[in-house]
Amino acid sequence: MVSSQDGKRAIYVDSINKEEILRYLRQDERHKKKFKYITDIILNDIKNPDLYDKEDINQKTKAVTAMKFFKGQENDRIYCKEIKSETGTKIVVTSVLYKRKKSQKLSKKEKAIINEVGGYEYEIQR
Repeated sequence: MVSSQDGKRAIYVDSINKEEILRYLRQDERHKKKFKYITDIILNDIKNPDLYDKEDINQKTKAVTAMKFFKGQENDRIYCKEIKSETGTKIVVTSVLYKRKKSQKLSKKEKAIINEVGGYEYEIQR
């Protein structure tokens, strides 16, 4: 878990997919740097749809977002779910790693993953 200095935003990792996501991020320095850059954008509440944006395809997925790694290259994604804590903190849970997105449009598989993440219920544990 990492949080903003003002405590209004935080990033957590899904406990079930934690190992896969962390393995991807530790893969090399390039992945680490990109993740740090994206998390800094989120924690500082900066809008940058090229790196982090909503995946709002239906009512169920309004809280689903994507961290976008290396667009035009590997084009990997970490799909996330945004939730609010009891204290009002915006929490971004990194939920599912999806490697090598093929096109600008969402495929059936990507839509299925986004819908799945949209249905996740999280209990935040510090």
